[in-house]
Amino acid sequence: MNEKDMVNDYLSVLNSSLGNYGNVISQADNQQLRQALQQIRNTDEQRQYNLYQYAKQKGYYQPAAAAQPNEIQQVRSQLSAPPPQDNQPPQVH
Repeated sequence: MNEKDMVNDYLSVLNSSLGNYGNVISQADNQQLRQALQQIRNTDEQRQYNLYQYAKQKGYYQPAAAAQPNEIQQVRSQLSAPPPQDNQPPQVH
């Protein structure tokens, strides 16, 4: 396995685990466990960012084009919209 494959595999594992931390942390009732998981997640986020920067520098990873200001505003509006008032749970599509 070459370096590019190893870096991309590790990035994939880190990205997956970062998504899982959020699920576990949000359900952790024990405050000490919650804090420990948050510290591990923060460390992995920094590790992922450093590896991402390395991969980008080496040409192993090409990031997506930067979002335009109107696209950013559209997402911001969607995410900050108030929840529906009909007391019905959101529908999952």
